[in-house]
Amino acid sequence: MTTSTARRADLRNVAIVAHVDHGKTTIVDAMLQQTNAFSAHGEVEERVMDSGDLEREKGITILAKNTTVFYDGPSAHGETITINVIDTPGHADFGGEVERGLSMVDGVVLLVDASEGPLPQTRFVLRKALEAKLPVILVVNKVDRPDARIEEVVGESMDLLLGLASDIAEDEPDLDLDAVLDVPVVYASGRAGRASLEQPENGALPEGEDLEPLFRTIIERIPAPSYDPEGVLQAHVTNLDASPFLGRLALLRIFNGTLKKGQTVAWARADGQLKNVRISELLATKGLERVPAESAGPGEIVAVAGIEDITIGETLTDPEDPRPLPRITVDDPAISMTIGINTSPLAGRVKGAKVTARQVKDRLDKELIGNVSIKVLPTERPDAWEVQGRGELALAILVEQMRREGFELTAGKPQVVTRTVDGKVHEPYEHMTIDVPEEYLGAVTQLMAARKGRMEGMSNHGTGWVRMEFRVPSRGLIGFRTRFLTETRGAGIASSYADGYEPWAGEIEYRTNGSLVADRAGAVTPFAMINLQERGTFFVEPTSEVYEGMIVGENVRADDMDVNITKEKKLTNMRSSTADSFENLTPPKKLTLEESLEFAREDECVEVTPEAIRIRKVILDANERLKANRARARA
Repeated sequence: MTTSTARRADLRNVAIVAHVDHGKTTIVDAMLQQTNAFSAHGEVEERVMDSGDLEREKGITILAKNTTVFYDGPSAHGETITINVIDTPGHADFGGEVERGLSMVDGVVLLVDASEGPLPQTRFVLRKALEAKLPVILVVNKVDRPDARIEEVVGESMDLLLGLASDIAEDEPDLDLDAVLDVPVVYASGRAGRASLEQPENGALPEGEDLEPLFRTIIERIPAPSYDPEGVLQAHVTNLDASPFLGRLALLRIFNGTLKKGQTVAWARADGQLKNVRISELLATKGLERVPAESAGPGEIVAVAGIEDITIGETLTDPEDPRPLPRITVDDPAISMTIGINTSPLAGRVKGAKVTARQVKDRLDKELIGNVSIKVLPTERPDAWEVQGRGELALAILVEQMRREGFELTAGKPQVVTRTVDGKVHEPYEHMTIDVPEEYLGAVTQLMAARKGRMEGMSNHGTGWVRMEFRVPSRGLIGFRTRFLTETRGAGIASSYADGYEPWAGEIEYRTNGSLVADRAGAVTPFAMINLQERGTFFVEPTSEVYEGMIVGENVRADDMDVNITKEKKLTNMRSSTADSFENLTPPKKLTLEESLEFAREDECVEVTPEAIRIRKVILDANERLKANRARARA
């Protein structure tokens, strides 16, 4: 194989990485609009890259997606330069998507909010980029925020870059620190679609009228894809999609050689086998659409059809001289959850719902194909499986997607995935950054202390907000978010990233309140709720159907209480001056799926159906539950 390399000057592959809500998807919108990618579409809604229903509802990116921008502005010098843009998630729970996205590109655009500065996920995605030795462009976004502090944020970002580069240099002595720290800074407002290389005043818009300075920086600082002109075909599968007409689509980056429609290639499978397959369709990306193409060269990102069982990390190569590429590696899962069929007395009530173990297992196997960061392991029961993932949110998103697809499930409380090191149990830890108004400092410190969190730093910028950094067991963050938002009246911002393993920290008390548990089946009555509402907060409303062992509310005391919530008023022919006043009935608290998973204790689980989410005891019968509790106490 020859050592000469060539470059595709007409092509750039770049990933946009950032913390959650720092404006990645908005800036991609502006890039598409300013290169006329939408001219044929007419009206286009905001955040076009967040195409999934869950992404729009939660306002976060869950899946890495690619789009193509055709730039022919001043910096292209009369040519058209194709820029492939990968929009990656900003949440560490979807880290597998980030790692896949970075394997497709030659450089990254790091977005940092001009007020919030670098946050945990900024560190997470930047570390991944530096480990992959990708050049970085720093974009300070939202410079027109009234509370922007641009100069300090640039300083913090450079400190973060230096710290990460120093850490990585210990493991990789050949890392060029000068090249890593030579980072161009672009000041932008994604919503206004403007950028500048000159630092604007805090809260002011950038000088530029458009994103031309950003495009120029990408073209000058992101290297063009390099390839071996005499090398054999090497194309790496980095993502999967599906088409109703073509079946499974494999998204791949071509590193060497040329791929043609109708060509026969060698498919290097994950198990080491080689198989000759034919490319029945080749699709290139244009804006947000996939269009048929006859051929694609080195550096291009395309989709191919015709290989039904292909999975992420596999390679398409030359049948005469196969040279497979190394597989994509992702971090190990830290959180696990048991997912099984719905075993409650109300199972199967939803018409057309998927309730069998085979259907649930097939869906989990299908998820494994496209999601490299989860694992599915068998349990003692044939109708339940242990699903391991990066974080609580990633697993909750999976359950929510299955619920919307018509599945009925039972989901257990999230647990941490432990390791045994030198005979001792070690658990995953996270580095947590919390921003809160000063008046909630004590409440948050107390909350983190109860969850075994150690404060490692605190800073006050004089804006009335305090930033605290903690090292806390991942276990301590299960159910943390709801309590945190309650304690800070919804004003706090908390985010974290995985930070290694340490010895088991001991018992953590997640919930100080017990549960109100229904002691019989029936329909909830207003009469029973009025009599019981002093006992706690209800999750059910009048006329809802309940069963024995179902959790109907939160007790004001620490222990569980069995209640008869179906009790009806005895009718008499006597008038009462103290008739029931239903106006005094407190409205029930409606829990989302994430809140339900956070609320559940070890002996509780969540019943998930397309129409309802209920919390229940694992053992429904009260007497059996009492025996199990006694046995656990003796043990």
